[in-house]
Amino acid sequence: MINTLVRSAHALMAVIRVASGALLVGSVAINFANIIGRYFLSVSIPWAEEVMLFMMIACVFLNCGLVGWSGRQIRMDAFVALLPPKLRSIVELLGEIVLMATSLLIAILAWPVVSMLAELDQRSQAANIPLVLPQAMIPVGFLLMAFLIAVRLISQGTSGEDVHLKNSDH
Repeated sequence: MINTLVRSAHALMAVIRVASGALLVGSVAINFANIIGRYFLSVSIPWAEEVMLFMMIACVFLNCGLVGWSGRQIRMDAFVALLPPKLRSIVELLGEIVLMATSLLIAILAWPVVSMLAELDQRSQAANIPLVLPQAMIPVGFLLMAFLIAVRLISQGTSGEDVHLKNSDH
């Protein structure tokens, strides 16, 4: 069962990487088209900035899960690194649990806003994009982070090994 969970996590991360890459390439393409239009044709794309912003928001929040999986989230661990190995493992595990709980709380608290935006069908000004799409990336990203951290902890534990090196090939 754990192997299936890990394989599912790797498949999910592959999808996230492809989606993020597509979002970045799309953002660069829109920016390039806008530059060409603005400087060579004296016409700019009115919705370009807004769409690129939404694409970057989606890219950032989708990648929260990948950051959680690799254990590369920002943390204040200067004192934790000085602890004896066994105590350090306990404190690191506690930190991961707090991060998962916080991620779930943010997702739960963000969902009513997302639901309200969907219900009211609020749209962006320039591109007329439903605002539920970029806003939904917040709970989705934090749920991905909580899920992938949980899978990592279940499958690898907190053995004190460098998670960055163990997962660099995935």
